[in-house]
This record gives sequence, C-alpha cells and structure tokens, in this order.
Amino acid sequence: MEDLLREYLPILIFLGIAIAMAGAMVVAAFLVARQRPDSEKASSYECGFEAFDDARGQFDVRFYLVAILFIIFDLEVAFLFPWAVSLGEIGVFGFWTMFIFLLILTIGFIYEWRKGALEWE
Repeated sequence: MEDLLREYLPILIFLGIAIAMAGAMVVAAFLVARQRPDSEKASSYECGFEAFDDARGQFDVRFYLVAILFIIFDLEVAFLFPWAVSLGEIGVFGFWTMFIFLLILTIGFIYEWRKGALEWE
C-alpha cells in the first residue's frame, strides 16, 4: 500500500503547488488592483449598447438543431481523414464500418430534414 501511495505523491505535490499558486494569484490580484466600483462599471454591457430585453428570452429550437448538425458533420469530417489515410491498412472491415457510420449519420440528417429543422420561416 505504501508503494501505491508513493507513486501518487508527486501528483499530490504538483496539485498542492498548483492550488497554492492559484490562490496566491487571486489574493494578489485582489490586493493590488484598485477596487473602485461605480454605477457605470456595475451596469450591464451588451454589444456596445444598453440591454433592451430580458437575457432569458427564448430562442427558436432550430438554432440548436443547426448547431447540432454542424457538430455532427464536423465530427464526421474529423473521422474521415484518419480513415482515408489508413484505409489500405484496415481493409474491408474498416471500409464497411465507416460505411455503416456514414449511413447512420445520413439517416439522422434525412430525419431532421423531413422534420423541417432546416426550414427557415
């Protein structure tokens, strides 16, 4: 048991030093910085003009669906590059595995398309 604890000792030391340094930096910034809040500094700032609506307003769900589509197809491209490079080594099994992966993504895309997630009114 002591050998196991001895292996984790450098990690604990590093973690302790990191926490101590972070705390020292926060305290130093609080002590060194001038603390003079006024009404202008405490006011809300949004894109160069005063906020005109509630920040908790509802967004259309289509924004989220388009973002999810972007992430899905971005990940698809990220998986296609290494697959294309190593296709000669992984053979037929790798080809059909990627084919199934792309088929599942295509089915999801068609589902969103049919549900009208890509239609803007």
